[in-house]
Amino acid sequence: MRIKLIAFDSMGVRSMATFVETSEGTFLIDPGAALAPRRYGLPPHEEELKVLREKLNAIYDYVKESDYLIISHYHRDHYPYRFGEEEYYAGKNLFIKHPQAFINPSQRIRAYVLLEKMNVKTRAKSIVYADSASIKIGRVSLEFSPPLSHGQCGTGLGWVLATSVIEDGLTLIHASDIQGCLCQDSLNHLMSKKPDFLIMSGPPTYLGEAQEGFTNLEKLLKNIVHNTVLILDHHLLRDLYYRRYFEKLEKLNMKVKITTAAEFMGEEVRLLEANRKNLWESLNRE
Repeated sequence: MRIKLIAFDSMGVRSMATFVETSEGTFLIDPGAALAPRRYGLPPHEEELKVLREKLNAIYDYVKESDYLIISHYHRDHYPYRFGEEEYYAGKNLFIKHPQAFINPSQRIRAYVLLEKMNVKTRAKSIVYADSASIKIGRVSLEFSPPLSHGQCGTGLGWVLATSVIEDGLTLIHASDIQGCLCQDSLNHLMSKKPDFLIMSGPPTYLGEAQEGFTNLEKLLKNIVHNTVLILDHHLLRDLYYRRYFEKLEKLNMKVKITTAAEFMGEEVRLLEANRKNLWESLNRE
């Protein structure tokens, strides 16, 4: 199994796009990217727009290489939603969050637009509503979680799916937007697994919603008994001071290597959204 982290918040855009290469085919999880429309009351800076274009082009390239596309939920940083992007679904096998069950109103509308108005329902080779599904593809097992809260239990933001890819005894889990296990159900799901490689959204400290997420993260880390790589990114990387949280978590379990997506891929961390105010102030000084 080979894993490539394509676009994440530590790379300058809102995304968790992940490419997984196995002996039975290639999988692209959450092949979308977007920017915060407003941060500090400011729109995206040109540098953010530039990086978004670069990351979208990279995602498009990996879509072409992928046999299967996985969509954990219908927030715009997790799937191709722009008109014109429907072409990237053509001929693909899709595993997607159910468009009508355990879904909030805004995502229900987006799912309808994607499948019906953009004709992805007919463009795709196959579509599986993946909630709670277990699927075998040759030597590869796919296991999808039940719908998990997008952050806190009962949040109005809806539900997401966590994806497990298992091959030759190795387990990758992509836990999209659970925000550091803010909900106990998310923690319970991850604690029932034994991932070798765990990709998850950290708590949204920039919104002030963090403590329960970190409490549950500590429980999760203490439960891991073998060497594991933890990619902690997305919401947490919208905080300029994310590193102080890493330092605390790293002390809990020496078997767990905690890193950002950018650092795992050998890239420099680029907190463009968190630095938006500084980007605009620098422009105004020129």
